[in-house]
Amino acid sequence: MADDPAASFARARAAAGVLFFDAEDRIMLVEPSYKDYRDIPGGYVEHNETPRQAAVREVAEELGIRAEIGRLLVADWAPNGAEGDKVLFVFDGGSLTADQLSAIRTDPDELVGYHFHDIARIHELTIPRLARRLVHAHAAHQDGTTHYLEHGEPA
Repeated sequence: MADDPAASFARARAAAGVLFFDAEDRIMLVEPSYKDYRDIPGGYVEHNETPRQAAVREVAEELGIRAEIGRLLVADWAPNGAEGDKVLFVFDGGSLTADQLSAIRTDPDELVGYHFHDIARIHELTIPRLARRLVHAHAAHQDGTTHYLEHGEPA
C-alpha cells in the first residue's frame, strides 16, 4: 500500500480574535479564567464556521455584546510544539462606544475581567508570541494594512 500523501499536510487549527480600542487608542486585553496570561477576545474556529464568524461568536460569548467586526489586521502562522500548527487571525473591532462598554457582561466561566492598556506596555502584560502579534495588529489598524506573520514576526 502506498504512503498517504495527505499525511504530510499540515493540520493547522484556526483561531480568531478581535482587537478592540478605547477613545485613547488603548487596546482591550481580557483575563481568561482558564489561562495564566492576558489575551484578546477570541477562540478557536469551529466546524462550518469562518474565522470572522468565530470572532463574532467568541465576542458574544465572552463579552456579551454584538460588535461590528472589521477588516483583518493580522494572519499569523504560529506552530507551537505543545499545541501543534495554528493559523491565528486578528480582526479590527474598532473603538467601542460608551453604550457598548456599559453593555459588556463577562461570562465568569470564560473571563475574570478586562481592561484597556497602552500598546507600549504590551510586552509587560502578556506572553511574548501574543505581544508580537498585537504590536503588528495595532500598527495595521493605524496604517490601514494587513500584516502576514510567521511566529509573530513579518515573513
